[in-house]
Amino acid sequence: MTTMAYIGEEQKKRDFQMMLACSTHLGTKNLDFQMNRYVWKRKADGIHIINLGKSYEKLLLAARIIVGIEHPADVCVVSARPYGQRSILKYAQYTGATPIAGRYTPGMFTNQITKKFMEPRLLIITDPLTDHQPIAEAAYMNIPVIAFCDTDSPCKHVDVAIPANNKGKQSIGLMYWMLAREVLRLRSTISRSTEWEVMVDLFFYRDPEEATALREAATDAAAAPMPNPASGGW
Repeated sequence: MTTMAYIGEEQKKRDFQMMLACSTHLGTKNLDFQMNRYVWKRKADGIHIINLGKSYEKLLLAARIIVGIEHPADVCVVSARPYGQRSILKYAQYTGATPIAGRYTPGMFTNQITKKFMEPRLLIITDPLTDHQPIAEAAYMNIPVIAFCDTDSPCKHVDVAIPANNKGKQSIGLMYWMLAREVLRLRSTISRSTEWEVMVDLFFYRDPEEATALREAATDAAAAPMPNPASGGW
């Protein structure tokens, strides 16, 4: 398993605090037999708790695999669920990977006639349940697969499973942010001694209606007239 000796204790402590704050450790009430090794215990209400130490180790292992790909564009990141689409687009922006956000067109990896045909060397999946089609095609084409797996996720044809909560928007965003940061550190693009200047909030899913409401509120605040001190409006 990947060693964490080259990461400082303070850095590990901060990372685990962020994972707890984003509920990365909370699984589901269902448990796949292949995910049993990553579960720490089960709560009284039936929710399984994921072992964050193993999640962290598998994340570092995945980052080292990604760095081994010579051309960053040969790494393909897939998310059909809305909560993961912003995360993969931001991940692709910072690491140079190729994103597939939204509906996956069947045959993109197997049918050379399709316009969007591609031959990636590595596949990163947000949810094995939703993104089962690209995983099946990757198995046909011998493409290795890294996937964020919840306690109920099937691990068939998944080569590296990163145990994490892939249902919550904060959890998905944080895991992609940490993966992108580790990839950039291993490529020596950013230093381990300093914090990455990119905020984790950029990787979080934002509701379009909520974003529109915030923009309108900011516009209204900017357009509001300032009180005149001479008229006693203060």
